[in-house]
Amino acid sequence: MIFGGAGFIGSNWAYRLLKTTDAKVHIFDNLSRRGVHHNVKWLQKAAQGSDRLQITIGDIRDFALVQRAVQKATEIYHFAAQVAVTTSVTDPRFDFDVNVGGTFNILEAARQSGRHPFVLFTSTNKVYGNMCLQSLIPTQRRYYCDTQHAISESQPLDFHSPYGCSKGAADQYVHDYARIFALPTV
Repeated sequence: MIFGGAGFIGSNWAYRLLKTTDAKVHIFDNLSRRGVHHNVKWLQKAAQGSDRLQITIGDIRDFALVQRAVQKATEIYHFAAQVAVTTSVTDPRFDFDVNVGGTFNILEAARQSGRHPFVLFTSTNKVYGNMCLQSLIPTQRRYYCDTQHAISESQPLDFHSPYGCSKGAADQYVHDYARIFALPTV
């Protein structure tokens, strides 16, 4: 089960699963972001007309739909999010509803399924504060983080923007669902 399965990370993960395993891949996406229709066609081509690819068009804020989608899942990859800092500033309610409410819906649906599916959640560096303070080392093709000053997951949280707040709150829910309900999360 891949939430945000038509987005960049989700579609690449779905493609890899389709090409390197015999797993059935179920993607769930609201198809609201630019370019995702191309990603869906790419995945359908990769599935070669088999029944290995299932697509649900829906919103993670819809608990009933999320609950139906995870009913048989043994693994859940949660890549769905409101990802723009600018949107979080202009519409913080929407940002919160998607990132916190949507994550809560996925976790609660997973818990209620009784299957204890593995849940992978993707966060953001915005939970660690102002990243502009990090040193970058330029090379000919890209920049690398100065490893002497790299960000450790033990670094104190310092939510930066409403987006950082919503992703940080979602992080905490993922952590607590593992601790309180023994849901395997990462």
